Amino acid sequence: MGLEKALAKQLPQQGYLLTTVDFVTNWARTNALWPMPMGLACCAIEMMAFAGPKYDVSRFGSEVFRFSPRQADLMIVAGWCTYKMAHAVKRIWDQMPDPKWCFAMGACASTGGMHRVYGVVQGIDNFLPVDVYIPGCPPRPESVIKALQTMQEKIMKNHSVLQD
Repeated sequence: MGLEKALAKQLPQQGYLLTTVDFVTNWARTNALWPMPMGLACCAIEMMAFAGPKYDVSRFGSEVFRFSPRQADLMIVAGWCTYKMAHAVKRIWDQMPDPKWCFAMGACASTGGMHRVYGVVQGIDNFLPVDVYIPGCPPRPESVIKALQTMQEKIMKNHSVLQD
């Protein structure tokens, strides 16, 4: 044990960096979340504003909105989702590579919002695993940035992302 402490103390002074593969992988994933936008209703306008130059989401590594599910790892479902559209959203989710994450953006994506009718899914968590819920009707772009930071913290704290 004494040798490990001495080694850990001396190596940084000599210009060496000690880390684990999990830490480096999670750091890379944290700083390169590529969203797959699912703009289904009015929240999509705020999602577009989030991606615009005013909020500078590129400082978080998420400026690359991918409209191909095979190149994205973060799905943002913005707005209310009908049962008919839920099948398409689920199909796109299944095409995304693992590990992948999901945001429910707005009251409608989270709980069905004001749409208490038979054709609207009462929250996308009925068919997708949601990692972060973004409240509001519609939520401001700052809320989406906060959700992105929360997701980055979750990824960094997770020692092995593939445990699911």
